[in-house]
Amino acid sequence: MDKLELKALGKINLGLDVLGKRENGYHDVRMVMQTVYLYDQIWMVKTKEPGIRLSTNLFYLPVNENNLAYRAAELLMKEFGIQEGIKIILDKHIPVAAGMAGGSSNAAAVLFGMNRMFSLGLSQKELMERGVSLGADVPYCIMRGTVLAEGIGEKLTPLPPMPRCFVLLAKPSISVSTKMVYEKLDSHEIAKHPDIDGIIEGLKGRDLLSVAACMGNVLEKVTVEAYPVINEIKEVMKKQGALNAMMSGSGPTVFGLFDDKKKAKKAAFKIREMQLARQTYVTGVHNTRRR
Repeated sequence: MDKLELKALGKINLGLDVLGKRENGYHDVRMVMQTVYLYDQIWMVKTKEPGIRLSTNLFYLPVNENNLAYRAAELLMKEFGIQEGIKIILDKHIPVAAGMAGGSSNAAAVLFGMNRMFSLGLSQKELMERGVSLGADVPYCIMRGTVLAEGIGEKLTPLPPMPRCFVLLAKPSISVSTKMVYEKLDSHEIAKHPDIDGIIEGLKGRDLLSVAACMGNVLEKVTVEAYPVINEIKEVMKKQGALNAMMSGSGPTVFGLFDDKKKAKKAAFKIREMQLARQTYVTGVHNTRRR
C-alpha cells in the first residue's frame, strides 16, 4: 500500500472530572469521551526519499517534530527501522487548541496509517500503548466511540453507544492553553463534581435526556472566568432548545446536544449573528462498532 486517505475525528467530553494531581504533574481524571463526526482529512504517501514531509492547510501550524502527527510517524519509523519516507498532508477542519483533541486525533490516524502502510502488524492495544507517549488523549482517539477514561486518560473502558442526537459545536475566536487551565484548577477547590456515574447509567438506558442532565466539566469554572463568552454561547444554545450545553475539554469549544436538527441550525445561526463564534458546526455523534 503506497497511499492512504484517513479521517481523524474530533471528540467532546460528556463529563470531565479531576480527582487529584500526581507528583509528576499529571492529573487523575474521570471522563466520558465521545467521538463526533467532525474530522481532519489526512493523506499519507510513501516516498523513496527517506524522512518525513508534513504539510497542512493552516500556515501557523508546525510541520516538524512540534506537530503530533509528525512525531507519531517518527516514533514508528525509529522503532521499526523504516528506510522509506512518508509524505503526510493534513487538511484541518477540527478547530485548533479548542478542547476537541484535533492534534491527538491526527497522531492516532498517523499511527494507524503507518501500521497499515508498512505492514507492522501492531494490534489496536499495541498502537494505544505507543500513543500514550505522544499524549494522554491519543489512545482514546485510536479507540474512538463512547468511552470512560480514567488515570491520566489512558485507562479506557468502552461504554454503551451514545443515543442518536445532533451536536452543535461553537468555537469562539480565542485559544486556550490546557496547561494554564489545569494550573489554575489546582488553586481552586472543586466544589461540585459532575455525575459521571449518572451519565453512564443514562447511556446504559439509551436515555439522551438523562445523559444531558448529568453532563458536567470541572475545568469550565476556570476557563469561563478568563473567557465569559463561553457562558454566553452556552446560554444561547439552551435558549434555542439544547437539552444541555457545556464546554469540551479545557475549552474554549462549547457543544450543545439537540434532538432536532433545525433547532441546532437555528442556534448556530444565532451564535454567528451575535458574533460569539465564527466557527460553528452541526454534526452528529460517531459510535464505534465493538468486536
